[in-house]
Amino acid sequence: METPINTDVAIVGAGPTGLSLACQFIRYGVDFVIVEKNEGVTPYSKALGVHARTLEIYEQLGLAQEAVAQGAIAGKVRLLEGGEVRGEVDLTNVGQGLSSYPYMLVLEQNKNEQLLYGYLQSHGKGVLWHTELESFSHREAGVTAHFKNATGASQIIEAKYLVGCDGPRSPVRRALGLSFEGSTFERLFYVADVQIDWKFNHDALHVCLARNSVVAFFPMKGEHRYRIVGAFPEGMEKEENEVLYEEIERRIKEEAELALDISHVNWFSVYKVHTRHVDRFSVGRCFLAGDAAHIHTPAGGQGMNTGIQDAYNLAWKMGLVLKGDADGRILDTYNEERLPNAKRLLGTTDRMFNLAAGTDWLFGLIRTTVFPPLAKYILSFDVVRERFFPLISQIGITYRASSLSDHSGDGEFEVKAGDRLPYFLVDGKSIYDKLHEPKFHLLTFSDGLSDYQAMGSEIESEYAHLVDHHVIPLYPHVAEVFGRNKPFNVLLRPDNYIGFISQKTSSSWLRVYLNEVIGHS
Repeated sequence: METPINTDVAIVGAGPTGLSLACQFIRYGVDFVIVEKNEGVTPYSKALGVHARTLEIYEQLGLAQEAVAQGAIAGKVRLLEGGEVRGEVDLTNVGQGLSSYPYMLVLEQNKNEQLLYGYLQSHGKGVLWHTELESFSHREAGVTAHFKNATGASQIIEAKYLVGCDGPRSPVRRALGLSFEGSTFERLFYVADVQIDWKFNHDALHVCLARNSVVAFFPMKGEHRYRIVGAFPEGMEKEENEVLYEEIERRIKEEAELALDISHVNWFSVYKVHTRHVDRFSVGRCFLAGDAAHIHTPAGGQGMNTGIQDAYNLAWKMGLVLKGDADGRILDTYNEERLPNAKRLLGTTDRMFNLAAGTDWLFGLIRTTVFPPLAKYILSFDVVRERFFPLISQIGITYRASSLSDHSGDGEFEVKAGDRLPYFLVDGKSIYDKLHEPKFHLLTFSDGLSDYQAMGSEIESEYAHLVDHHVIPLYPHVAEVFGRNKPFNVLLRPDNYIGFISQKTSSSWLRVYLNEVIGHS
């Protein structure tokens, strides 16, 4: 019998969610062991879209620039019907002024995994590949998990916590007895990564609209490379593993009504779309994240990004608890914050998916007749742009109802506790450039007349390991963002969501928040 491995956290699954969680644990100094039943990072492209909120997380890891360099910014969207262009929308900077990354980045899942895995390796960490969970038990003091590697050798991991990032068929979820309720679309969908020779430039997402379906061609980095996504008609009796590629190509050409030559099929898959979520994200010292906790339609490219957000939310809380800087009860807020988000996400993606691929005659009429000519005008209105981009990019996710959001001081502000800190520039640079440390961030917005030196000195002497402090001029554009032109303080959680807003110049409110809300002693 192998000697048990003792660690803080056992992570089951090394996809984007598990790898992201491991990378965050490195930032917070948390010891972990991550295991994966496959032999390495996925060789397949799978998920494609990387949204602004994910790139903001990558920025803290020093990976954002490399991700952008490896990917392609989603620019134009051309809407076609009957083989002809009916409308065009430019999304290159659709989120301008809302994030440093005002676009969707097309970067395949395997490249995201390679970036994250490279970060682990650069910090002296790795993954136990070809290692599969056999069983685990959890108790008040910790978790004992039994694994088996490719040679059949057993390994025991003793951990304080276990996190299942092990996909939609999650053995961790099943062992915990958590429900995974939802529904399944009866149609079969397909995805294929190919090279295409046709009349269109490789500069846009091409969406071919039919009355009962949609075929989408996503441009990928590399000459003539595209991801094609579409659906078979309802009533098709074959199972996913019975569909040949030739049937997919025939369907593509019928629906697109275009002359195109498809070659070099790198990967294809046929699947049914499920929408499900757990009834809770944790049991005792065991947690779920990513597809193990929620799956939904591919509309809006939310899946991989949402798993990374789950990991980001859980990591800082677990890190503080393990270091003794927070009470264990803040781990309850992981479920409190991420479960409502999963429910909202399923509702939103279902509605988007029905508009794009539903068989209802009204959806079909809107899809092919009404939407294409109006699309560029709809997205040109600021109010729609400012709602559309936050929704898709996930920067609009809010935790206002969370018990970590103290609203006692934000009544006069446009921005509230529980909101992501809005993006704005300070001396020509993103405010997020100041927020890379894995700590709480106290932002003091000053008119230059008040003296914050005493408060800063107090924070430095008492909370230096937990909070960093930045004094920022209250420029007119900053005052406009917050809806207040008098000095104030904003306390950001380590994930850059607002915990508390205060107009006081002393640090007493900070002490109350950290002690009573976070449980810092």
